[in-house]
Amino acid sequence: MSTPDLFDRTLRRRRRDRAAAQYSAHDFLRAAMLDGIMDRLETVKRGFGAVLDLGSFDGAFTPPPGARIARLDAGYRFARSSGGVQADEDRPPFADGTFDLVVSAGVLDSVNDLPGALTLARRMLQPDGLFLAAFVGGDSLATLRSLLLAAEGDRPAARAHPRIDVRSAGDLLVRAGFALPVADLETLTVRYASLGTLLADLRGMGASNMLAQRQPLSRAALGRAAALFAERAGDDGRLAETFDIVFLTGWSPSPSQPKPARRGSGTASLAAALKPPGEG
Repeated sequence: MSTPDLFDRTLRRRRRDRAAAQYSAHDFLRAAMLDGIMDRLETVKRGFGAVLDLGSFDGAFTPPPGARIARLDAGYRFARSSGGVQADEDRPPFADGTFDLVVSAGVLDSVNDLPGALTLARRMLQPDGLFLAAFVGGDSLATLRSLLLAAEGDRPAARAHPRIDVRSAGDLLVRAGFALPVADLETLTVRYASLGTLLADLRGMGASNMLAQRQPLSRAALGRAAALFAERAGDDGRLAETFDIVFLTGWSPSPSQPKPARRGSGTASLAAALKPPGEG
């Protein structure tokens, strides 16, 4: 029996198509993700020849010098403008072992089958290939969630999908078969002048509600949320919203990679190491 989709795939494509025309005015969050990915990529002292940009948006990711790049996006307009193919990230059309670097920024938090998408990303890598990803997770949008919860009173509806914390993200890398997995988190705080500006940013990112089971937000509840925003704003008239960015690093397994020492193979004595200086 198949698990029902958490996200409406058709609506997700439409949200991305709607965002494509004005995306450059709302791309600050993905820009921060790409900066973090590039910082991590610069620490890797090797070259790459074939790269996949998994969830390409407008194609802002620049591949390493000399590398060929393929791009994939669930939205038709983003895929067309970036010269890529249109497909969902958990249903890529590429064969196993096609790339030696897979990069993904800003999409994995809204993929229906995230464990499957990560497994397929690992399979699309050649042995000792590198996977670098970033997505919104953790306690992101805590301010917005609090405002909407208070505005809807006793009968709140799901307005935001569950977020993946950094520990769970690391577990998913292990489950997908990556070697040397690392998951870490950075927080970006943005101060908004109004609830409308925050919601406009989410729409402009293609990140508004895409849940398969969703209910419309009434005008009355939206008005109450806007009023609560104004009440909670600071002296400058702004209210802080946080975005937790989860970064993932993993390698496709290869015999050449370092392995942890076999359990029980150590030769040093812990008791000897803990003895005070001068003792035998």
